[in-house]
Parts: sequence; C-alpha cells; structure tokens
Amino acid sequence: MFTGIIEDLGVVEALEQENTNLHLTIKSKLASELKIDQSVSHNGVCLTVIDLTPSSYTVTAIKETLDKTNLIGLEIGDHINLERGLKLGDRLDGHMVQGHVDQVGTCIGVETQNGSWIYSFEYDSSLGNITIEKGSVTVNGVSLTVVNSKDHGFSVAIIPYTYEHTNFHSFKKGTVVNLEFDVIGKYVSRLHTKASLS
Repeated sequence: MFTGIIEDLGVVEALEQENTNLHLTIKSKLASELKIDQSVSHNGVCLTVIDLTPSSYTVTAIKETLDKTNLIGLEIGDHINLERGLKLGDRLDGHMVQGHVDQVGTCIGVETQNGSWIYSFEYDSSLGNITIEKGSVTVNGVSLTVVNSKDHGFSVAIIPYTYEHTNFHSFKKGTVVNLEFDVIGKYVSRLHTKASLS
C-alpha cells in the first residue's frame, strides 16, 4: 500500500528488454535505503526491487503491466515518480493507494492560474471507472483531489511544490498518464452495478 505522496523524482538510467519483460534501472536518492524484494511505486505502478547499487536500483515490469500502464513509453533520462510502501503507524497524508493502475488516461489541457496549474485528463469510461467531485484519484502515483468530475474525465489542481517535485512539470497535451481510481469508490461502483443487474 502507498499514500500517493511522492518521495523522489527518479531518473530512468537503463531499459533492458528480456523476452516480454522490461527491466528498468532507476537512479534515485532512495537507492541506498532500499533492499531486494522491497516494493516501490513507479508512476503509480508497484514493482519489486531485484538489484541494487549505491545510487540506483532495478525493477522488472511484465507484459501485463506494460500493456496497461505508461511504463512502456519510458525513455532513458525520463523522470519517474517514486514512493516506498506505507509503514504501519505512519501518517496517511494522501489516501490509500494500492499501486495497481486501473487504466491510462491522456492529458487534454494544462491551464496556468497565477501560481498554480489546472490539469485536465480524459479516459475510457467504458472500463467502469469513475471519479466524484472532491474525491481522490491517483495520477502517475500522485494523490490528488478531483475537480470538474465528468463521465469520462476530470481535472486536478497542482500547487508549485507538487509541480516541482513530481513529473507533472513535464506534462503537456497528449501526455499519457497512469490512473488509479479510489478503491472505496471502485467497490461501491461494483456493488451498485451488481444491484442494478439483479
């Protein structure tokens, strides 16, 4: 489990394809504190550390992960949002994030608002995922509050700290992002759908 509060902005140092798997080596200040088998969120995707150096570490994404996330589009030098797993007893500053991306979305607009930014995203609503006004959503691993919720899209407001310390500063129209919808909302939606069919 994660909270959606980004700890470091890592840099993709190497990408190695092995059959249908992709090994990603990430340069990060967190590397010296990690251990083999530890879970780390990468743009919202939970991956397991398989190798370490003092300044970098390696994880593996399988085909299922690559097919459903934006990790397949990473290039060497790209910045990636990183968060280690939640410790029991820690403050929950974001919201409960599983690290299981539901689907990708696309940035459809960035609006500057005198010291903050409004980012708008659209997604395929046929997969059954929803947002609600002032509810939680995770974009590339960042816990955010929904504004302007729609059937197939939403917006979020970004403060300067988040802009500078996550890869939001690189988003532009057409950028593909990982989306994880609120876990409580997903269960409520599933129960409502089953009740409607019965």
